[in-house]
Amino acid sequence: MVTTAHQHHLHAAAGKKGMENIVQVTGKRKRSIARGTVRKGTGIVRINHMPVRFINPSVARYKMMEPLIIAGDELAKKVDIDVNVRGGGIVGQASAARIVIAKGLVEFFKNDVLKNRFLEYDKSLLVADPRQKETRKPGPSKARGAAQKSKR
Repeated sequence: MVTTAHQHHLHAAAGKKGMENIVQVTGKRKRSIARGTVRKGTGIVRINHMPVRFINPSVARYKMMEPLIIAGDELAKKVDIDVNVRGGGIVGQASAARIVIAKGLVEFFKNDVLKNRFLEYDKSLLVADPRQKETRKPGPSKARGAAQKSKR
C-alpha cells in the first residue's frame, strides 16, 4: 500500500510534467486585473471565454490584438491564449488583457527579439502603467475642481 505522502509526491510530479509548456501571466491597468494562460495551440485567443474577434467596441478589440499583430502569424498561430479580465472599464480591461497577451508571448517563446520589438513599439505592452484615478476631496465637485468665483 502506498502512503499518502508518497501519493502526494507522485501526483505533484505528474502535474509538473504536463505543465512544461503552459505559462501564466497577469496584467493590470487602472482598476482592471487580467489573468491569462498561454499554451501550445493553433492561435485561438479568448477574452473571458469569448474569441477576441467578437469583442466590441472595435477600439478595445484592436488594442488587445496589437501584441498578436506585432508578434506576427508565425508565433501567434502556435499558441492558444485564455484571458480573464475583471474590474474597471472597457479600455482599462483591454489594456490589461493586452499586457497579459504580450507578456505571455514573450515568456512562452523566451524570445528577446520579440521582447525588444514590443518595447520599441510601446513600453506599456510589457510594463504596467501605475497611474490611478485621483481620489475626490471634500467640498469641490471633482478631485481638484472648485466652485467658480465671480469677480464682480
